[in-house]
Amino acid sequence: MIKRLSLKGVGLGFLIVLIVLLVVYQKNLTRLYTAVTLYDKDKIANNFLTMYESFNATVIPASSAPFQFPEEPKSLPEEFDYENQSMSITAFLDDTQTTGLLVLKDGIIVFENYWLGHARDKQHISFSVAKSFVSALMGIAIAEGFVTSIEQAVTDYVPELVGSGYAGVSIKDVLQMSSGVGFNEDYGDFNSDINRFSRATAFGTSLDDFSASLVREREPGTYHHYVSIDTQVLGMVLTRATGKRLTDYLSEKIWQPLGMEHQAFWLADDNGMELALGGLNVSLRDYAKLGWLYLNQGKWTDKQGNAQQVVPKQWVIDSITADAPHLIAGENNPASSSSFGYGYQWWLPLGAEDEFAAQGIYDQYIYIDPDQKLVIVKNSANYRFTDKSFNWKAKHYAMFRAISEHFSNKQNIVQ
Repeated sequence: MIKRLSLKGVGLGFLIVLIVLLVVYQKNLTRLYTAVTLYDKDKIANNFLTMYESFNATVIPASSAPFQFPEEPKSLPEEFDYENQSMSITAFLDDTQTTGLLVLKDGIIVFENYWLGHARDKQHISFSVAKSFVSALMGIAIAEGFVTSIEQAVTDYVPELVGSGYAGVSIKDVLQMSSGVGFNEDYGDFNSDINRFSRATAFGTSLDDFSASLVREREPGTYHHYVSIDTQVLGMVLTRATGKRLTDYLSEKIWQPLGMEHQAFWLADDNGMELALGGLNVSLRDYAKLGWLYLNQGKWTDKQGNAQQVVPKQWVIDSITADAPHLIAGENNPASSSSFGYGYQWWLPLGAEDEFAAQGIYDQYIYIDPDQKLVIVKNSANYRFTDKSFNWKAKHYAMFRAISEHFSNKQNIVQ
């Protein structure tokens, strides 16, 4: 009888401990489950629209004076050419699991549509599109004197990085993804650095500590190697230099002046440090506002006609300029891991005349064609993104250029 009671007590004690552990670690387990199933075909679209619900997130309030672009709905072109073959735009949007598409021409929304649960007032994960927002904040911080020069070392502002691969690396080299830090950004490799980082994020562990764990692979400023943690380091520099959270600085310097219509969410670790490299969750229309701001070289005009230089003009120009051989677009550039050119956290597409873009994995885009005064924003949940045989990126730019040409030719525009 005593033995039975003892075993029963042990079983009850184990159950109590298990319940306590589940309560204590419920948040981490929820985050881990979301991270592990993030790109599953049946969950990906909803996950991308609800990331801020599963992870820690800071809140960026909607602007107190929301700005809305005028609307004149038109039709998209039916097809675009890719490698001398005609492709259906409708089919391509479906193939890439497009959740939202917006075309802004001359400051007017000429096309806007949503699929797979997305909507005008919903926030979609940015992934690396967030990097271009961080670049804008850096330009503002320099103009305000918080950061003296991009030639300074990041360790001048973040001494925790002394001894890491970032020791002595200039802010400029980090901005241009030329830090020399070793990093495997293969999303299809479970053990890659970026996936290790994702799992660290799921557990809410320090993003600063992860950044400080990376080591030097090449001489800084000599090779363009896309390292997402470079942007995390820029976020660290900004928080130390301004004394403000990225969330608060973004709200003050961009969200309010641009009249962002909706609140946004920025994923963060358990210490409140934002996922600078890709954690913003923003509505489609508010993504378009950053595109329109950069199309106009950092100047914003509100609905009353008042103009304000939100981001310094020269910063915008420098941000979309490849100013060194390793940053120039080319199919066989030996000093770059990409055929695309690169500026300050902005991509310069192969074959571009004046176009540039913010890009995020799984096909998130802000595409800007300045001479046509056109911005295209695309949110997607392409679960086949890691299959490079589809040439997703090249097809996207072929489609964007066809859309730009279509809307620049007025005789092609029909209701």
